[in-house]
Amino acid sequence: MTMFRTPRALAGLAVLGLLALTGCGTQTAGHTATTASKPAPPGEGRGIRATQLAHVTDVHEATGMTLLEGPVLIGDGSLYVVDVTAPPGEPKLISVDVATGKHEGVYTDKTGAYTSAQISPHDHRVYLTDFATGSIVSVAQDGSQPRTFFSGDVDGSRMTPDDIAFDDEGNVYVSDAHGTEPDEADGRIVRIDRDGTKTTVLADGLAQPNGVMFDPELRGLWISELSEDTISYLLLDADKTAVTSRHEAIHVDGGLAQTDSIAVDADGNLYQALHGRPAIAVYSKYGARLATVEVPAAKSEGLKSATNVAIAPGGTKAYMTVSGPAGGYVFGFTALAKGIRQSNGG
Repeated sequence: MTMFRTPRALAGLAVLGLLALTGCGTQTAGHTATTASKPAPPGEGRGIRATQLAHVTDVHEATGMTLLEGPVLIGDGSLYVVDVTAPPGEPKLISVDVATGKHEGVYTDKTGAYTSAQISPHDHRVYLTDFATGSIVSVAQDGSQPRTFFSGDVDGSRMTPDDIAFDDEGNVYVSDAHGTEPDEADGRIVRIDRDGTKTTVLADGLAQPNGVMFDPELRGLWISELSEDTISYLLLDADKTAVTSRHEAIHVDGGLAQTDSIAVDADGNLYQALHGRPAIAVYSKYGARLATVEVPAAKSEGLKSATNVAIAPGGTKAYMTVSGPAGGYVFGFTALAKGIRQSNGG
């Protein structure tokens, strides 16, 4: 999830009238994703064409925007997405049938601005990061039983939680965007124990961290920094409570586009969503640009950003959330390798 450069007046319901968030009737397509025959521009690897699966939202009159994020597949095959700028009473967690494009609201509340969704391997609930209040909320997969998993300060400062990842034990790893001005670099990566009581700052001094995702071996975290257009790797210790090494791994040459959320497949390839361009940049774990997933030109008018991506565990079907003045959409494509748990949501 990404932001325009606006003051950080991000508290309570009033935030929805002030948020300027960007990538960061149902229409159906009935198509499957295909690989494009035309090559990508030089330096962008091969071209992969995404196919429109669903038109999920339109711009909200109350907030002047719509922004889909956090795609995550649940057990019945539905794809859940969040609409960050949905006003109170309108769906904030939405179920999408990717075969038909039909969708329905799953959960809403009065105050949340949810920027990501992920399923805990511990309790199998859906966890939502609330950019507006600094909290993390969980709901049952049918949207019932909402609970506040975490709220409050971390080391004396309230979080601005953006994306989320889990280790196999259910501990939570959050990108804390924190500073939202161009010259600020006080973002963090925060670990929260699975009971929500203990927090650990794994990394700080980051320039608007956005994507956060484990590698397939769960040895370390890939993170993206929006303001730096970089992807970095944080190697963790055995307990995953401290960073043993940290380095900038990839600089994304996106031009006007910036680094948003990240997914990873079973081969360790990185799927970097792009704020400012409806596309996904795909890299190997060693930094080679392998491919670019693009919305076809005929479908791209009014679509400004690809915010996030999910790959079905055990398969190569992949889904990306794309938004702009034309509304919020889900597109499908074929991933380079099979998905794993870490591929699904965040």
